Amino acid sequence: MFAHDRHRLILDALKKRASLGIAEIGKMLAASPATVRRDLVFLEKAGKIVRAHGAAVHPARVNGEVSFDRRSRAAIRAKTAIAGAAAALVREGDAVFVDGGSTTFEAGRRLLAVPGIILFTNSIPLLAERPAAEGARLVSIGGEVRAVSRALVGAGAVEWAGRLSPDIAFLGASGIDLENGPCTTELFEAGVKRAVAARARRVALLADASKWARPAAVRYADWAQIHDVFTDRRPAGTVRALLARHGVRLHVVRA
Repeated sequence: MFAHDRHRLILDALKKRASLGIAEIGKMLAASPATVRRDLVFLEKAGKIVRAHGAAVHPARVNGEVSFDRRSRAAIRAKTAIAGAAAALVREGDAVFVDGGSTTFEAGRRLLAVPGIILFTNSIPLLAERPAAEGARLVSIGGEVRAVSRALVGAGAVEWAGRLSPDIAFLGASGIDLENGPCTTELFEAGVKRAVAARARRVALLADASKWARPAAVRYADWAQIHDVFTDRRPAGTVRALLARHGVRLHVVRA
């Protein structure tokens, strides 16, 4: 197959999928990983794709992200209910990570009042909250400020996250790929989430019903890395079966 034919097939596939991994592309094209990587380098230089951690993403998928302030006002009842149920997992003495999502922020606010825990976060709004006098110890992981999401990201944040081994990590998502796992819209935020998911003893995904079957650009974890899912609507039977197959505990919370 000629290079321009491979390029056309890759771009056609990216119009239908949020992202494609190198192995997926190689299988689709019957091409070696080295050939696929050369194709992706060419397409990236041409501005046709964005490369991210062994995957190809259509540029349109990384644009138009909703700001933290707008997200925090959407589905507020559902987010509040999900956050309260998830926060109940935490026990005195736990080290907890809370990421920069709007639903996870609500969980973090509740955890600030819990005595005897350490609360690590890259959420600037959470860091701006005032911990209770006898409440959690609040620790910033550092990094570069990303204005639209009001989160700390970049190499410094990823390095920090890679040193942590939290008892529980609360992670949000911009969308969920039903077959493959939670996604986010931005490469640097995906890096922080991925680093935390790889090291946390228990990972809880907090996602309201609007995120299901709406994959975003960058998948940051497999279902095998997720231990609990908190949501406000019971997903379809096929999805419940898939989660059960991976050992994921589903918590459906009434808003």
